[in-house]
Amino acid sequence: MNPIEEAVSALKAQGIHSILTQFCDLHGVAKGKLVPVDNLREWVEQGAGFAGPSIWGTGLPRYGARSEYYGRVQVESLRALPFMPGVAHAVCDGFAGGEPLDTCSRQLLKHQLQRLEARSWRLWVGIEPEYFLLKRNAQGQWDVADTEDRLAKPSYDLKAIHRNAAYLDDMRSTLTALGFELQQIDHEDARGQYEVNYKFDHALAAADRYMLFKLTAHAVAERHGMTFSCMPKPLAHAPGSGLHFHLSITDANGVPVFTDAQGALGLSQLGHQFAAGLLHHADAVSGLCAPTVNSYKRLASSASASGTTWSPVWKAYGDNNRTCVVRTVAGRLEWRLPDPSCNVYAAIAATLAAGLDGIERALNPPAPCDEDLYERRAQGLPMPERLPRDLKEAVDALEANTYLVAALGSAFCAEFIQLKRAEWDAYSLQVSAWELEHYADAF
Repeated sequence: MNPIEEAVSALKAQGIHSILTQFCDLHGVAKGKLVPVDNLREWVEQGAGFAGPSIWGTGLPRYGARSEYYGRVQVESLRALPFMPGVAHAVCDGFAGGEPLDTCSRQLLKHQLQRLEARSWRLWVGIEPEYFLLKRNAQGQWDVADTEDRLAKPSYDLKAIHRNAAYLDDMRSTLTALGFELQQIDHEDARGQYEVNYKFDHALAAADRYMLFKLTAHAVAERHGMTFSCMPKPLAHAPGSGLHFHLSITDANGVPVFTDAQGALGLSQLGHQFAAGLLHHADAVSGLCAPTVNSYKRLASSASASGTTWSPVWKAYGDNNRTCVVRTVAGRLEWRLPDPSCNVYAAIAATLAAGLDGIERALNPPAPCDEDLYERRAQGLPMPERLPRDLKEAVDALEANTYLVAALGSAFCAEFIQLKRAEWDAYSLQVSAWELEHYADAF
């Protein structure tokens, strides 16, 4: 019995009749369809077919051999979905015309990882999802789902955890059934905000797992009458949600290449060079790691109602310094720029491309930051250069960054830039409640 036949047999023994063939569009939103498990060979070798132009960012035409998007099932990803009885989840790679699709973000990440394979290196990523639980109130407006969640400083609030124990236990049991090795669940620093931590993995598996996490979180929240929200900053006067990447690379012998116990900040020269690449390309990478209009409401140095903000506004790095966009900890790098609205494959690919450029060109980072940058700003002292202030500035930086566009692929970047410019233009045409309140009768 070959591997595909073995997989079909094993799935049917679990009562599986259908496969949810899942990929993501340019925005990082999960898409897919249900197909019969009996035809697994077709889904692996040819792929489940989709109308290409119906998917954001494929760039595929409305007719011809390359108008169809095919999601090819990765057999090793198959697993039963606890919240969809009889259905197994499968991660798919994007193909068109029998070739890997250059606008598929999973293919994009795989291409970047080949640069590491040439060095016999492997990238490990620990992803830290933060998110909000929301619902619409009686007036149809979005609010936090737990209306009793109103502490001024709600981090680690156990009363909120007690009130939401049924939801949190459902998340725990469902994620555990899907193979997540959970490390902690806590209430974060904003009303209605939570963080779930689970074990790190190699980069591609980590990105696949985050997509499965989101799929699960949406389903579990809906089961409890709530909405799982990846909006970076839904509350104006509270901290927003990040999607921090903990990054490390190992060599062919499994030895961490960023770590040097005797080096500055516990990093090797390669670790410092990778950090330098991140800082050098931070403006352009912002477009992919913080890809929405709302992302830049999070990436702002405004005060928080809780009195605390961890927003990584400035291009700096430092030892266990959460006010920097790069935090060094335990011989690894924490990249604090991404937020949960990103396409995780594209965000990791851009992060890796930026870091590798730092290594390949032996870039030197600025001096490490050993102070609270928010306190430094309050004292009126000179500050490091800050990240882009809005989506337009970030997209402009990406378009101008010839290295990153070439590394990620001009086709993907062209689609991304076009869609994000349209998003910015649509936002710019809106008249907000703030504008009406300040200007309606002011003149």
